[in-house]
Amino acid sequence: MSQATLPQTYPAKHGTDMEDTYAIFPTVEVTRRTVIETGTTALLLSSLPRGALAAGTGQVDPVPTSIALRINGHLHNLTLDPRTTLLDALREHLALTGSKKGCDHGQCGACTVLVEGRRINSCLTLAVMHDGQSITTVEGLAFGEDLHPMQAALVEHDGFQCGYCTSGQICSAVGMLAESREGAPSYVTADLTQSATELSDDEIRERMSGNICRCAAYPNIVAAIRQAMGEQT
Repeated sequence: MSQATLPQTYPAKHGTDMEDTYAIFPTVEVTRRTVIETGTTALLLSSLPRGALAAGTGQVDPVPTSIALRINGHLHNLTLDPRTTLLDALREHLALTGSKKGCDHGQCGACTVLVEGRRINSCLTLAVMHDGQSITTVEGLAFGEDLHPMQAALVEHDGFQCGYCTSGQICSAVGMLAESREGAPSYVTADLTQSATELSDDEIRERMSGNICRCAAYPNIVAAIRQAMGEQT
């Protein structure tokens, strides 16, 4: 196969000598073989795990850390890589798979849990940050065989279809109603001096806007929250 090379003559610019030009840009032979070899090498390097690429840099993995988490009323002692997110600790180490990994970027809300009663995205926080704290997942909301009012309302109003976001919706709604009872305003709250115990549909939508339902069951979710809000007041 023919080989492509740089031109043997190239006009000098700005007074640059030809010898200096070829010293900087030596003749490069481009063949089909070199193209394939270069492309294959780049593909292999891009597919290697991050740890393999860092293996030759002397990087040392962090020392595992021991923590205690009180989850759904039960104390769990764990030894984890300090980089483990709370979501991965729940799912991979404790088999509490009710909290879902949707986007893993804190954008969909499927991983929402309650930490000390406050709703958070468990994919955005490290487990070691919550050592000694109380955590409630969707598995811990029911009262024995009786569903939590929010769970029962969501079932009654068909507030789900595929169900993947449902656990996050439930935990977020429980936390949101607690925030409302404490008087926390939202972006659409018109009067900051008025009690926020009665939430309009616009308030509910705004306060739940961090939880995405790709099946678009939003009207039913709002109706379920309104029912549960009446039962909890």
